[in-house]
Amino acid sequence: MKWRRLLVEGDRPVVLRDEILGGATTFLATAYIVVVNPAILAFAGLPSGPSTVATALAAALGTFLMAVVAKRPYAVAPYMGENAFLAFGLAALGIGWQLRLGAVFVAGALFLLLTLAGLRARLAAAISPSLKHAFAVAIGLFLAEIGLYQCGLFTSSVTGLPPEALPRGGAGLLAAPAVPVKLGDWTAPAALLGIAGILITFWLVLRGVRGAILLGMVPGAVAGFTLGLAPSVERWWAVPFTGELSLAPIAFQLDIVGILRPEHLAVFGTLALMGFLDTLGTLVALGAASGELDERGNLPAIERPMIVDALSSMASALVGTSTSGAYIESATGIRDGARTGIAAAVTGVGFLAALFLAPGAAALQAMPFVYCPALVVVGVLMLRSARSVAFDDLAEAIPAFATVALTLFTYNIANGLAAGLVLAPLARLAAGRRREIPPAAWVLAALCLSYFLFGIRH
Repeated sequence: MKWRRLLVEGDRPVVLRDEILGGATTFLATAYIVVVNPAILAFAGLPSGPSTVATALAAALGTFLMAVVAKRPYAVAPYMGENAFLAFGLAALGIGWQLRLGAVFVAGALFLLLTLAGLRARLAAAISPSLKHAFAVAIGLFLAEIGLYQCGLFTSSVTGLPPEALPRGGAGLLAAPAVPVKLGDWTAPAALLGIAGILITFWLVLRGVRGAILLGMVPGAVAGFTLGLAPSVERWWAVPFTGELSLAPIAFQLDIVGILRPEHLAVFGTLALMGFLDTLGTLVALGAASGELDERGNLPAIERPMIVDALSSMASALVGTSTSGAYIESATGIRDGARTGIAAAVTGVGFLAALFLAPGAAALQAMPFVYCPALVVVGVLMLRSARSVAFDDLAEAIPAFATVALTLFTYNIANGLAAGLVLAPLARLAAGRRREIPPAAWVLAALCLSYFLFGIRH
């Protein structure tokens, strides 16, 4: 059938029920971005209504591109991390959001040129299989960390402290807590529902129930509305592109010429490297989740999803939102059987529906205990990649540890991946294994080192 050739690669087996279920699961696991992304970008000055529409539109466009061009079951949406970089990381520079969106477009265009030239795939192939699997472990634990934090099972150690406990004596500065995080309030209804959701989802997974991730979200949603934990919803739908939801204030308002000035080089350079690392780590992790990685840890035809990410980032800047790319939460749909572009098309339909159902979606996404159990469970399932990390080889274990540790402790995927890529060739060189280091590994190390030395870190 024509639609099958459009969304399915070669003779890849397709179970339509699994694709639809997997696509729906992926959408529910990623739909929070429609609410969270505009809230973050508001700190950069983007108006909330248009930003919500831009987020959903960018996610729909990118995910449909993934379905048709790459034929993979990956959702595409504005990245967490990059949006925070635009909103907070650039605050000290005093540049407007138009320049920031210009940086998103230029970084996407650079991605596209490098991908078409084959350089991005060549750089990806220079990473050892062990480190690639460490990427999957780091991102899996990062997902679980996000889920546990959002559910309130742990929180910042300064949460709940009186103001007088925070300043450092007489210096007018805040004291750094001795312990960065602590247990949250496990008696709070949201935390209890989060724990229940995690246990129910694990039980469904252990019982081999199809759609376990999706079904695990249902009790939390029902309980949230029943107990009055959801915000009141005056209306469940709204017409996009009109009134407060018009794109006119932000679409095509990016400043490309201004961001190309020498003084702004660090802005789009940092954004470009963050996007490259997030995309690479996510694609490898998703390939590991679906069992598609080859014996070298490479994802076959990785250029296609990379092209989609590049085009999606450019489109995101044009409609007025931050860098887009493949979403690691797609692993929830893969766990439920998604394997082809059919699942991505289903997810894309969900994002299109979100354009009209923004008020109702906001109510669901305001209850993190609904979707966070999915992140925790998928994070645990992704730990199977640890079996392929050569921890008995210090030249592999050291960069793997750095990748995992910095991803978790700095709450940033790019920081962890960059640290691992810097240390990978250095560790082999120190072990006297210079011949095992591909030239492209040195290029990656230099780029990542420049990120730490000259980039705008966060």
